[in-house]
Amino acid sequence: MFRKLLTGAALALSLLGGSLSAHAQNIKLAVTDLVGLEELQREFGPFKAELERASGLAIDFLPVTNRTAALEALRFKKVDFVLTGPAEYVVMQKRANAKVVAGLYRPDYYSLVVVKANSPLFSLLELKGQHVGLGSVGSTSRHLGPIQLLADVGLEPLNDIKVTHTHLRLAWEGLKKGDLQAVGMGRSDLENFLAQEPKDQQNAYRVLARSGDLPNDLLMAGEHVPTQTAERLRKAIVDHSTSLIASIGQGAEHAKRYQGMRFLTSIADKDYNAVRTMYRTAGYPEYAEFIGD
Repeated sequence: MFRKLLTGAALALSLLGGSLSAHAQNIKLAVTDLVGLEELQREFGPFKAELERASGLAIDFLPVTNRTAALEALRFKKVDFVLTGPAEYVVMQKRANAKVVAGLYRPDYYSLVVVKANSPLFSLLELKGQHVGLGSVGSTSRHLGPIQLLADVGLEPLNDIKVTHTHLRLAWEGLKKGDLQAVGMGRSDLENFLAQEPKDQQNAYRVLARSGDLPNDLLMAGEHVPTQTAERLRKAIVDHSTSLIASIGQGAEHAKRYQGMRFLTSIADKDYNAVRTMYRTAGYPEYAEFIGD
């Protein structure tokens, strides 16, 4: 009887251990640019499914309302991994000590300042006193990159330019109507806008200036995530990069930005010093909080 009890207890502990082990392999993933579970599923559902298959981890999406919510979720262990951009990285690394799992290199990821083809402006310095449209506050390519371009030629973006932050589509329409003299945006934004213009108007705009390539987007792990779990995910990304990249391409509008991408696992913190400079230019020298949240 005693042997049977021991055998039963051992079996129960084994089952419990298996259950706890299975539970430990569940992770939560957030994407900072998307709000709502439905949008997450539409844009990154195929990627999540492929990453689950490649890593053997069960992944749940955690919707976040904004970048600050994602940061707080990391700090308080409500989410384990976050897919985010370079502007978010510098804050998350500082405030949450988040660790990089992998970089997502996006080819031709840079900022532009665009004017109409018949504009009398041919240098950024000539934008002093002019009305410039920018995208959402805190965006790397639609806000921070363009204002750094202005600062690099000696302008003070906070004082020398009249800036309007708005939805980028509205800024584009403002440029077309002449309400704005220039618009700052990302390279993919310009391509999308031009593709929607009539063919005889696609040459009605020109690039006044462009930045160098911006730093990579990142998959980051919270400080609380065990090293072996982060390494397991990194190994899955390295070993199955082709299928994972293909799965991102199955997403809708947002995921299109990753077309032609590749994963990188050698990411240096100094690569993001350029973004820290952008924060200082925008008036946030501590880069300890997200601009606009």
